[in-house]
Amino acid sequence: MMALECASLLRVGLVLIMAAQVLPSASGCNRGFYEKMINELCLAKFKLDMGGLDQSLWCSWPDTLEPYEGLTNCTYQVALRMDCFWPNQIVDRFFMQIHRIYFHDCALTGRLLHDPPISILAPFIAVPVLITLLMTAVVVWRSKRSEGVL
Repeated sequence: MMALECASLLRVGLVLIMAAQVLPSASGCNRGFYEKMINELCLAKFKLDMGGLDQSLWCSWPDTLEPYEGLTNCTYQVALRMDCFWPNQIVDRFFMQIHRIYFHDCALTGRLLHDPPISILAPFIAVPVLITLLMTAVVVWRSKRSEGVL
């Protein structure tokens, strides 16, 4: 009797595993429609928000934080209402496209790279040069003094 129950539970488990593999693709998320909706709803709003910013501010995280969070939230809300998983491959491609268009010139930190001020840069250049010259002078001076070994 116990073996019969175990076999029955095993069959039910296998049926549930098979159903979990088949059902999400048969019902729920319509990926094509989801992609269309995030492009029409979310991207349209993001374009308006970014268009309102001066292009020189696109790499400034404090200035783009609100539109970017709105875009992220929009893709999530659309996914929620359409029974789609979030994040997903469509969202990944969508954000890659957004970054290629709007943030391609930005540094990874969100700030544009630039040289440090000369007051910072000068010591990092001068100190190694002076040490190299000093060490060269010491080596030449020691080589001319042949008497006595250190």
